[in-house]
Amino acid sequence: MCGRFTLTLNREQLQAAWPQFRLPPMVQPRYNIAPGQPIVAVPNDGTQQATFFLWGLIPAWSPKPRGLINARAETLAAKPSFRAAYRRRRCLILADGFYEWPLGKGEKAPWWFTLQDGRPFALAGLWEMWVAPDGGEIPTCAIITVPANEVVAPVHPRMPAILPAEAYAAWLDPGERTPEELQPLLRPYPAQALRGYPVSPRVNDPRFDDPACLEPYRPAQPRLW
Repeated sequence: MCGRFTLTLNREQLQAAWPQFRLPPMVQPRYNIAPGQPIVAVPNDGTQQATFFLWGLIPAWSPKPRGLINARAETLAAKPSFRAAYRRRRCLILADGFYEWPLGKGEKAPWWFTLQDGRPFALAGLWEMWVAPDGGEIPTCAIITVPANEVVAPVHPRMPAILPAEAYAAWLDPGERTPEELQPLLRPYPAQALRGYPVSPRVNDPRFDDPACLEPYRPAQPRLW
């Protein structure tokens, strides 16, 4: 799964990276984006306008605000929570890195993964507009995950679906798309394009959101005498 990610560039840098999108004015560098928080996404509404979505997709039919942060690419077409959004409500989620935690026993220091060249990238996402009991509308979204590539797999078996720029147009098509058209876009990003290293367990606490989250981490060695 993908339970944390980063978007550490400022608005001007992001706008230069994605001149085709209009970014909201309140974009700030983030080093530990957690579920339930606002994230920057471009919905497939034809406007090319990025906006803030709540991370945690709530299906429109759900009576309770229980957000789903991840959606497995392999089951999108079948899952009731995602199949309508997969066809009609897709988005790009802007990021420049993501965290994964090792499975199994032992110390749970997260790893941060980013592109070798440091460029920001877009994650494949789905969105829904949930109507609260008081009538308020809440835009929500989930990150799609795929099997991990060779760089991420030693840490975790899943990774977020990073879309190449040539896939943006198809993913953001405002019209309905079939799973047969979309599924080929959802595959592990080339391993040679990624790098990763362990970072401080302070990332486990979403209250920490600063550059120190990305400092390389070396666990203390036990004394042998």
